[in-house]
Amino acid sequence: MAYVYVNLLVENPDTMAAYREKAGAALQKHGATVLVSAPSQTVIEGRRDETGIGVLLEFADVDAAKAWINDPELQETHALRRSAGKSAITLLG
Repeated sequence: MAYVYVNLLVENPDTMAAYREKAGAALQKHGATVLVSAPSQTVIEGRRDETGIGVLLEFADVDAAKAWINDPELQETHALRRSAGKSAITLLG
């Protein structure tokens, strides 16, 4: 298994809504499962930049996670997420 942590700082709710309409199909295409989606996060130790919506995704393996983020057919979907605000995506695996 491989896990992806996503931190989203939403600045444009309308664009985020458009992204959400497409995100499920994009994740399903690459066999991802949303393990957790939380509207807020609390840092309990250490320091980090701003946090927003926190999402933990599970993929079958590292290659599947990389295929999802690099899929040429999904670039429009990823562009919607980027246009909605700031996002950081971290591959754990």
